[in-house]
Amino acid sequence: MQERSEVSAAAAAEIHAAAQRIRENVERVIVGAEDAVTLVLVAVLANGHVLLEDVPGTGKTVMARAFARSIGGTFRRIQFTPDLMPTDVLGLNYYSQKTGEFEFRPGPILANVVLADEVNRATPRTQSALLEAMEERTVTVDGETRVLPPPFVVLATQNPVELEGTFPLPEAQLDRFLVRMKMGYPTRAGEAEIIRRFERSSPLDALGPVVDAAELARLAGRLSDIHADGSIIEYCVALTQATRSHGAFELGASPRASLALFRASRAHAAIEGRDYVRPDDVKRMAPAVLPHRLLLSSNTRLRGRTAEDVLDEIMQTVPVPIAEGA
Repeated sequence: MQERSEVSAAAAAEIHAAAQRIRENVERVIVGAEDAVTLVLVAVLANGHVLLEDVPGTGKTVMARAFARSIGGTFRRIQFTPDLMPTDVLGLNYYSQKTGEFEFRPGPILANVVLADEVNRATPRTQSALLEAMEERTVTVDGETRVLPPPFVVLATQNPVELEGTFPLPEAQLDRFLVRMKMGYPTRAGEAEIIRRFERSSPLDALGPVVDAAELARLAGRLSDIHADGSIIEYCVALTQATRSHGAFELGASPRASLALFRASRAHAAIEGRDYVRPDDVKRMAPAVLPHRLLLSSNTRLRGRTAEDVLDEIMQTVPVPIAEGA
């Protein structure tokens, strides 16, 4: 027991220290980005991806670039349009006249941080190609499979206001995203600070790595060392099962959602520097992990209620466990 505790404490200390360096580095560029960076870190450590739903101009691209530079990783941005083909994302084999052989030209998906901008503007065929790469962490072109570089995280954006000419992601594909979040507008003081920072030049140009990408991938492998009491697992399952029996939902959270909630909660505990998971970690992660996996009934939508509203009610009714060591 003591040896396990020492291993958990060491893992939490390493992950927390790396998270702090990344947070501080990104905040040199973006004001008030701590929550956003935390959710991206949660996704990376839990081998998941992020769905960003927000209006243009709130700093989604800059945040993704700042995160990629902070970990010394490669960054690619894909602008999704209706004419985008799967090969434009994955890559293709082309005939080289110089060598007389077919050569592979890698697509932008082969990077550590991929920004899939306006993912709902691409056709379902291209969306599926992206989401398959996200799930399998490999790309297959002409029968040859290539492994994506770790760490690998996709930040897909959607504009929640302008929906004309879009192809909404179906529930089965939304379920592939570990967390959904919004950047949100900055405060008045924060917006003034942004103007001052970008007045002459972009601070992003001078941003350097503070954590090695390979090191971050190694830390993701240490997440399993963070202790999670059995009651935490039961709490995650109780929350997701409550969504399946609630009358406000036509479709509740799947078992994949339970696993995602548990992994995200464990990652959040480590990022905060704790070697054990608390119910508060689950409560903190649930609004980011569950709502986009839930389908409201037509009557609930007509009443103007959101999945977040109903989930908040469920979280107030499901008993909170007292975990060992909490």
